Amino acid sequence: MDDIKIKGIYKHYKGDLYLVEDIIYNSENGEKMIAYRSLYGDGKLWCRPYNMFLDEVNKNGQKYRFELQDIKSKRGE
Repeated sequence: MDDIKIKGIYKHYKGDLYLVEDIIYNSENGEKMIAYRSLYGDGKLWCRPYNMFLDEVNKNGQKYRFELQDIKSKRGE
């Protein structure tokens, strides 16, 4: 797993869903990061280092910390 889908919905290994908003960069050191929004509660916007987002965790039946979900439209689009 090494590609991030912008506007893709990802499941965290603890169970909650998040929308990847964009790839961003730390202005101090240029570190590549992921900006993602929680799809529950207040919809808070978070960021995490790119490599950490892609970490293998092998927990709760999930290989990666965040895994892309294949969610279809209810309207069939």
